[in-house]
Amino acid sequence: MSLRSLRIGDGDDRYDQGAASQSAYYTRQMSSVSAAPTMQRSLSGTFGQDGGGGSWVERAEVAQTRTIRAPAMRTLQRFQSNNRNPGAGSGYSTAMIDQTSRAPSVRSLAESTQQVQDIRGMDVFDGNKSLMSQHSFTSGFDDIDMPAAVKYLMASDANLQVLGAAYIQHRCYSDSEAKKQARSLQAIPKLVKLFNHSSQEVQRHATGAMRNLIYDSPENKMALVEENGIFELLVSLKEQDDELRKNVTGILWNLSSSDNLKSRLARDTLGPLTERVLVPLSGSSGSALIQQNASEAEIFYNATGFLRNLSSASEETRQKMRECPGLVDALVGYTNQALQAGKSEDKSVENAVCVLRNLSYRLYDELPPSSLQRLEGTQRGRTAAGDAVGCFTPQSRKLKEQQQGTDLATFAEISKDPKGMEWLWHPQIVHLYNRLLQQCELNRHTTEAAAGALQNITAGDRRWAAVMSQVALEQERILNPVLDRLRTADHSQLRSLTGLIRNLSRHARNKDEMSTKLVSHLLEKLPGDSNDKSPPAEVIVNIIAVLNNLTVAGPLAARDIVYFNGLSKLMYIKRNRDGPDSEKASRAASSLLTNMWQYSKLHRDYKSVSRFPTSLSHMPFSFPYNLL
Repeated sequence: MSLRSLRIGDGDDRYDQGAASQSAYYTRQMSSVSAAPTMQRSLSGTFGQDGGGGSWVERAEVAQTRTIRAPAMRTLQRFQSNNRNPGAGSGYSTAMIDQTSRAPSVRSLAESTQQVQDIRGMDVFDGNKSLMSQHSFTSGFDDIDMPAAVKYLMASDANLQVLGAAYIQHRCYSDSEAKKQARSLQAIPKLVKLFNHSSQEVQRHATGAMRNLIYDSPENKMALVEENGIFELLVSLKEQDDELRKNVTGILWNLSSSDNLKSRLARDTLGPLTERVLVPLSGSSGSALIQQNASEAEIFYNATGFLRNLSSASEETRQKMRECPGLVDALVGYTNQALQAGKSEDKSVENAVCVLRNLSYRLYDELPPSSLQRLEGTQRGRTAAGDAVGCFTPQSRKLKEQQQGTDLATFAEISKDPKGMEWLWHPQIVHLYNRLLQQCELNRHTTEAAAGALQNITAGDRRWAAVMSQVALEQERILNPVLDRLRTADHSQLRSLTGLIRNLSRHARNKDEMSTKLVSHLLEKLPGDSNDKSPPAEVIVNIIAVLNNLTVAGPLAARDIVYFNGLSKLMYIKRNRDGPDSEKASRAASSLLTNMWQYSKLHRDYKSVSRFPTSLSHMPFSFPYNLL
């Protein structure tokens, strides 16, 4: 599957935070909803294989915007403004140049034209004089070319190294040919050697240059990795310099957009990144609120974007992330505290929730056996009330002992304080997702991810999926917030929301109560004719599966379908077979109509519907009274 890059921001430093807001959804094909519907799971981000036995993949790309800093030409501005001799106005001294140890200015170089005065003199770099005219200062790096800049990287003077790195950063901002030229001149290994230079100014500019150099360039990314660049980046991450850490985390995010690097990045970076960035900046180590300055917020955003890309990779990578000490705790802690502070729209919250959603994908299939044994208790699989287990009748002592053991296991799991990957399936996480659905009004990616995470942990036949469904329905009262969200026209959100409702309707204890709340809202989303705006076929299949789950349990749903004019919509969907997706929806509608006919007391209501044609020759089943 193709990987498309997401270019964030209209600023000047380049990022290649690829595929961070793509969404892929996986499901098994639904052949007949008259049987128990198949489970659904969802995944945010880029996913390179059909991990759940799914028969189709849908990908939606969403653009993000983020303001980034001005380009590397600001370095030249700093040399101009900081190194001017206030007495003579015509000379520069080495002492003045050596004082430039602060982080680069956040202001754009657009302001520099007002700051540049009449400069006639020379720069002095350790006794080596380089004449630069006023024109060359104002117009940028006109007197430097790429070969010279790369040579500057090997100079013994730190100021020349800064100048060379700044030129490379500026030239590689949007010029793919400049990136190729820099690679051919061996700029990448030279910059890697500067990542841990004794001067933090050199470190900042070397990492800034690399950040632009690898943007949208798979060859440069691979060259960085082959030069042991990941190790050097992680070493430099120990420095408590915000500008440097922003560059390092930005580089890691850029690298993570390449599918062929995700496994190696997960292997080498998760521990150090969690220890040095996630835990300290998440506020999860004991502070009541998150206290981040603007730079720290950007560092954390970069780091969570990096994790978001990694979490969409393979089962092996997801497992490493789940097992990484402190990683899940930091994401949950940050999200909780952001909600407490009223910052549910925060972009780092979006990243964190998308990571949690991805880590919950196929969760019960990928859990270690010991963890799965705890969740399933003594009874493997969920048993409905009144069903026999093996040769035991519902009233047998053996069955009662099994159910009692399962209840004890459930209570023990719920009552414990979650830690690490336990957060992914603990009932407290349902509360977190519910709060996101209620509080996040503007960021549709966050609400989609929250619904998708709930969809994942309620999916399947395992007992714990039923437990989480019942927690969501009975303890969190989640149907109302979900129905509020169902008003959206956004297809990505509709997929997650209807997938979640489908799972909940399967595990619900009181399906009649669900019917009274759901049927009318769900029918509103179904098309009635070709003039109606129709949601994607998978949304239609999900809705019909919910209606079928409720209809199989009792006649109330079937009665409400008739009352809210759902029969005509189901007939339209059944007859619409324009393509493979429509064919799935058609088969689902046929199965639901068949199950509705099983309630003979409703036949009179069906007879009252007189708008349907009488031809039955093409139908897989038939209703009396010429209903079909």
